[in-house]
Formats: sequence, structure tokens, C-alpha cells
Amino acid sequence: MAMFEGQGSPRGVVPRGDVMLTPDEVSAMVRLHELGWGLKRIAGELGCSRNTVKRYIEAGGWVAYRKPRRRRRLDDLGGWLAERFRQHRGNCEVVRQDLAREHGIAVSLRTIERAMAPLRQALRAEARACVRFETPPGKQLQIDFGERRIVIGDEAMRVYLFVATLGYSRRIFVRAFRHERQAAWFDGMEGAFRHFGGVPQEVLLDNARALVEHHDPTTREVRFNERLLAFTRYWGVRPRACAPYRARTKGKDERGVGYVKKNAIAGHRFASWAALEAHLDWWMREIADLHEHGTTGEAPRLRFERDEAPALRPPDGRPPFRQIRELTRRVQADCTVEVDGNSYSVPWRFIGESVEVVVADGKVGIRHAGAEIALHAETIGRRQRIVEAAHFHGVAGAARPVAAITPAPEPALLRPLAEYERLVGGDWS
Repeated sequence: MAMFEGQGSPRGVVPRGDVMLTPDEVSAMVRLHELGWGLKRIAGELGCSRNTVKRYIEAGGWVAYRKPRRRRRLDDLGGWLAERFRQHRGNCEVVRQDLAREHGIAVSLRTIERAMAPLRQALRAEARACVRFETPPGKQLQIDFGERRIVIGDEAMRVYLFVATLGYSRRIFVRAFRHERQAAWFDGMEGAFRHFGGVPQEVLLDNARALVEHHDPTTREVRFNERLLAFTRYWGVRPRACAPYRARTKGKDERGVGYVKKNAIAGHRFASWAALEAHLDWWMREIADLHEHGTTGEAPRLRFERDEAPALRPPDGRPPFRQIRELTRRVQADCTVEVDGNSYSVPWRFIGESVEVVVADGKVGIRHAGAEIALHAETIGRRQRIVEAAHFHGVAGAARPVAAITPAPEPALLRPLAEYERLVGGDWS
């Protein structure tokens, strides 16, 4: 019976019922066949079936036993599984749910995990892989927050450390906050601009909710927060968001955050919040600025002063963004917009249009479609009209603009008090 079990088997596959010969036995078999022995004679000499001899002779030597692979339910879904695995960032349970809902295939979580094992390793490698890139002087500022519990006084407090790193010189700015809200991001960036004495071309940031409303990981479509866009317009910088789930693309600042935690903060206690801020200022000046950077081989302060400081754009004494108010107003029929109870004129042709009003540094600027159409000094008080004659030129039937409204004086009494005294019979004094 054994001599028929090998019939129909794929070449190089030893059936379960056949005899597995050693490499030495197969070599002897091949040698005997070369000497002219027949298959039946060789089988009798070695104690195996004729088909076994025939198969080894045809293979030209010894072949290992290979268990035939059974067809699995997921064999035809390799591409779909790989796409969903990457889409769900390695969450096999969600992939299993999609598989049951879209293909009607119910398998165990362990089955999905076994099928995804090679992809998981590739996903880990992709997450760790990064390409080092160097930015020219003044090009990029990378920003991020790190969280740490620090003992201040007698209390362990949660402190949020804003860290900004210049891409070329690797010079670092650090500031401590009690929260990570949008105001802290803005104050941190403005603190970095003042510390470095200039503004870079772009800011590379993480996908924090306070800054980025949506970032599609596939199409890389980014929708920034409107307030962030107003901030970047005000300072003239371009925002860039690193790839979702790829904070390593912001590597210089990621390492900077770790450097601050392990070097500036580790093992320290502070008597007060002011003492923490003073320590960070000292650490930036005496440690971070002067140590030799492992990548550039130079002290960040030296590299900054020589190459990067001249490439930054001066801040021109701008006040902090949070002192700026941006409003939207509709131009009224009297050619004015109302701000804080006062009226400011604009050219009459903008009547009925929506305009942007920026109140900052004692001035009220009015813009339409990105162009400034009026600029006034901010007035103190209420119910005042601040007008410019040129805004009314060309108004039909008007030779001059409407004059500023002056409140009328209180009306004088029409009769002296003595007359009222005689009527009522008493003294009013």
C-alpha cells in the first residue's frame, strides 16, 4: 500500500504515510541510480517504496518534509486587512468588527492578531523610523508641551512645560504654565519670539486640539483653529502640523522636551512658582545655550548668534496678540461702525458691507477683503463719533460729513422758583 501513497503528491512534498529518508540515504540512492540500478532494486535495498525512490531521483536529492498548507478564510483578504490595520493604527479588535460587518466573516480576535503579526512589526518600524532633515537659519521653530509633576513649596503640582526649539541652531526656550490651553500656546510662542529676538518663517506644531481642528492622516488635509490662524497672521508666520501619530517628525523639539525634563527639572524642588521660573531662565542661559550639541557639534548659542539671529525677522515692538481684539462689524447707513459704544467712519461705498475691525495699540483698524480701508485713534468714552472727511467725498447731496453729535445742554427752568413758592405757599430754599 505504501508504494501507492506518494502518487499525485506535489514534487518535493513527502506524504504523511511515506518513509522519510535521511540525507545520507538519499545520496546513496542517487549514487546507485547513477550506477545503473533500477528503481525497484534500489527500493528493495533501502527498504522503501518504489515511488519514494522515484520522487527523490526526480528531485535530484534530499528534500525536507513540508506540511501541506490548508486554505484559510482570510487568504483572499490580505490587501483589505492590511489597509484596515493601518487605518485603525493596529487595533485588531476594530479590524475584526469591520470584517464581520463588511464581509460577514466572524473570527476570533486571536485569528486576526496572528494574521496581522507581520504588519504589526512593520507598523512599529514605521513609527520609529524618521528621516533627519536640516532647516536653514530662521526657517522653523518647533513647539510642544511636556507634562511633569514638580514639588513647589510643599505641594506636588502638575506643571506644563512649553518648549520651543529653533530648527537650525537647536537653541531652546522653556516656560512653565499651569495649563495647556490655547492661551498658553500663544504666550509660549510670543515668549520664544522675545527670547530669540526675532520671528521665524514657520512654526511646526503637534495636532493639539487647541490648535488643529482636523488633520486627515491619509490625505494630510489640515484645518487649523481660526484663532491660531489669526495669531499666525498677526506675527507673519506659517503654521505647519506634523503628521498624525508621527510626533517624531517634530524630532528636534521632542528631544528638547525630554532634555528639559531630564536635565532642567529632574530631582529639583522649588520654594515657589517664581523660583521655578528663575531656575528655568538660569538653565537656558547657563546650560542649554552653552552645552555642545550632539548633532551639530557646536553650542546652540554660538550657532544662533553666528548664523540664525540675522535670519530671524525682528518683532518690531508688536504688543502681545492677546491684547489684540479682532471683531466683525457691518457698516451702518451713516458710514460708521460701532466699537465699544463709539462710532468710527469708513468710506461711504462700504455701507452694508461686513468689515474686520482690529483694536490694538491704541488704534482701530478697519479692513475689507484683506485691505485696510480706515485707521483711527482709539477714543476713550462712549457715544462719540470719530470721522474722517475723506470718507464722505462723493456722497450725493452732502457737501460735508455729518458733524459729530454733541449732547444738548440741559433745558433751563422757564420760571423762577419764587413763583412756585407763592403758588404752594412755602419756601423752596
